[in-house]
Amino acid sequence: MRTADIRSRFLDHFAARGHTVVPSAPLPTPDPTLLFVNAGMVPFKPYLTGEAQPPWPRATSVQKCVRTLDIEEVGRTTRHGSFFQMNGNFSFGDYFKEEAIAFAWELSTTPVEQGGYGLDPDRIWATVHHEDEESRALWRRLADLPDERIVARGDEDNFWSMGVPGPCGPCSELFYDRGSALGRAGGPAVDEDRYMEFWNLVFMQYERGEGTGKTGYPILGELPRRNIDTGMGLERMATLLQGVDNLYEIDETRPVLDRAAALTGTRYGGDAEADVRLRVVADHVRTALMLLADGTAPGNEGRGYVLRRILRRAVRSVRLLGYQDPALPELLPVARDCMAPSYPEVAAEFDRIAQQAYAEEDAFRSTLRQGTTVLDTAVAQVKEGGGRSLPGAKAFLLHDTYGFPIDLTLEMAAEQGVEVDREGFTALMGEQRERARADARARKSGGALDTSALRAVLDANGPTDWRAYDTLQTDSRVLALLGPAGVLPVVRAGEIATVILDRTPFYAESGGQDSDAGALTGASVEAEVLDVQRPLPGLVAHQVRVSAGELAVGDAVRAAVDAEWRLGARQAHSGTHVLHAALRQVLGPTALQAGSYNRPGYLRLDFPWRGALGPAARSEVEEAANRALRRDLAVDVRWMSLPEAKELGALALFGETYGEQVRVVEIGGAWSRELCGGTHVEHASQVGVVALTGESSVGAGMRRLEASVGVEGFGYLARERDLVARLAEQLQAPRDQLADRVAGLLDRLKAADQAAAELRRRAALGRAAELAAGASEAGGALVVTATADDDARTLALAVRDRLPQARPGVAVIGSAAGGKAVVTVAVNETGRTAGLSAAGLVKQLLGGRGGGTDEVAQGGGFPAAALPGTLDAVRGLLGRRSLG
Repeated sequence: MRTADIRSRFLDHFAARGHTVVPSAPLPTPDPTLLFVNAGMVPFKPYLTGEAQPPWPRATSVQKCVRTLDIEEVGRTTRHGSFFQMNGNFSFGDYFKEEAIAFAWELSTTPVEQGGYGLDPDRIWATVHHEDEESRALWRRLADLPDERIVARGDEDNFWSMGVPGPCGPCSELFYDRGSALGRAGGPAVDEDRYMEFWNLVFMQYERGEGTGKTGYPILGELPRRNIDTGMGLERMATLLQGVDNLYEIDETRPVLDRAAALTGTRYGGDAEADVRLRVVADHVRTALMLLADGTAPGNEGRGYVLRRILRRAVRSVRLLGYQDPALPELLPVARDCMAPSYPEVAAEFDRIAQQAYAEEDAFRSTLRQGTTVLDTAVAQVKEGGGRSLPGAKAFLLHDTYGFPIDLTLEMAAEQGVEVDREGFTALMGEQRERARADARARKSGGALDTSALRAVLDANGPTDWRAYDTLQTDSRVLALLGPAGVLPVVRAGEIATVILDRTPFYAESGGQDSDAGALTGASVEAEVLDVQRPLPGLVAHQVRVSAGELAVGDAVRAAVDAEWRLGARQAHSGTHVLHAALRQVLGPTALQAGSYNRPGYLRLDFPWRGALGPAARSEVEEAANRALRRDLAVDVRWMSLPEAKELGALALFGETYGEQVRVVEIGGAWSRELCGGTHVEHASQVGVVALTGESSVGAGMRRLEASVGVEGFGYLARERDLVARLAEQLQAPRDQLADRVAGLLDRLKAADQAAAELRRRAALGRAAELAAGASEAGGALVVTATADDDARTLALAVRDRLPQARPGVAVIGSAAGGKAVVTVAVNETGRTAGLSAAGLVKQLLGGRGGGTDEVAQGGGFPAAALPGTLDAVRGLLGRRSLG
């Protein structure tokens, strides 16, 4: 049975039993504690913990998940996969243990021809918590399981919690006996390879208190509403139903593995280490496909770094198997064909996905060439010095400058028998992150807040009455004042605090749009609103600075958005939509927004593209955007269900999370139709103008456009006009001839530079003859040492060529600038035949620094004051060689 069929049978089974089918949430999650969804219950967490009211009493889903904590184990064992799918059914205060057990048993054992999975009931084992006699009795009664196949286990295995105070409860797991060929008899307590777990039923019925680890925390009592959270591993069920050994051999992964084996001429099962690399490729290519499909782009931080690491591990694994050409164009389409039956979007979006993936591989191949040279040199230096550990600073350099993930440095160093100072690397990374955090704190000086204090406010008062779409002012009441240390009774002039209001007109930062600015005023207080966020679903928090008077809980205030600020924000956000549509009009549908930011007067938009657009394409995009503004396209906002929006063709932008009801913003109807929660103008002409101010690279295969809009856009164009006017006046040329006039000046400057270089070269040649005539002997070689103001390499080569070619000759020329010195060494052919190497001499002179060839080499970066001593050391160094 194909994995896609297993998936659809699961959803059909629970839909027929009153469950609402909920689509998989995107892999990037808004949960601040996670980078990606890592369990099937994550999208339902607010309903299970009571933070939000569930929209349905029971639900079912097949949730995409990514776990990367044990990524080094991927491929080394057949249990670990970084991408997996979790089939789940959920009850929010509706049914409980009896129904959950019955549903799981029915689907598992119902014959295939009747819509089930057809597992043999006599080979299924269940585990229960050792104190959960109710579940044991239900397995006996509902499934007719004998006691010997119902195994009692302790808290470590069969009691669930999220690791923090909140819901918890016993769980019951289902295992399938795969036969004596795979291990010992005796059930899952004896051998979990033979007995494969395929379903876990969590019975949330208690509330736990503080405590660490899986045991030892207090149980505070029963939950007011008991919930069900179950998870059936889709890949594990596919392993069972397809009769294969592990998740790497099911229909969604094995074709990728087979293609990698064919490319590399490797037979799967023939060599243990090669098998590991093939499994890494199969897993990582599929994971990368799904992450890219959900809008994650390769980068150096957070989610982007995880994706970059996964892609690069896949590419390097193929290279280690002997395939040196680009591999992803051969492998990614195979993964697409495997996953498209369950996720059609991977086929629909494949051009965009492939563009980003292939650009990342191209960049990594270049990085690998440069970084490998640096790493090999560093490892050689460590070994020459008798060491066994690569310094943390060198590992950090590889990460920070060459884009080498630390795990890649660890792998490559280990292959050469060298360890890495991981602690030193981690310390340097920590310093870099702390600098970034300090920058962020400098921009927003409100400090971190206690989430439990925020949740208490939400529980006590309900969601914020949010009026940002309707008005710029509300009469509001202060519900809470919070600071980094907790709840505050009052905030005085000059102090900054977080204010929770019962209602607010302020837009909270989201969807790329900056938060509103404005003020809170009351009978005895004036306060400036600095920032607005949504720290919890439904709760709006205002960071304010009290400028006069005092602000206390219970105060009545007028909350007022700065009207000019909001107008600028609306212009920028609508301008972003317009620019996005213009970009897709000019470049095609793969130029899909991958990130954006807009504030009054300014916008930026990131999109996947290989290579710079160039002046002509930028002008075409800008013109298409401004033509849309000139046509004064209508801006319409509609609410509808997510399926309706998708059917309408609305673009769902990656990295965003959408609910059941979504807000569709149209500019000119289908010309620009996106899901968006931001604020917008009523007509396109109100944007004013879109003036592109820059284009840049923000990573492999990712470009960024920046633009000014509204008054700021007109101001930018006015400044450009004034600059052109000044240049025309200074160059005494009409504006339409400026480009030609500047080009002519540049040509003349280039010619002057070439003439000056030629004069310097002739002077160097004249000096070279003089220096060569004064050569002295050391160790059987003729040696010249000297300093040069510039172009030391030219002088070194010229001196070398003027030394008698019948004898070994060496020219060493030093130069200094900015307090640092550089040394260039050139050796003639006779010297090289006698065993002299320019690269070797440089490294000996500079303690391992520098590089080049036997003919000419260079090294530097040492203090300029040390240059005379370095040159004096040349003759002694050569004297110890005694070539003569």
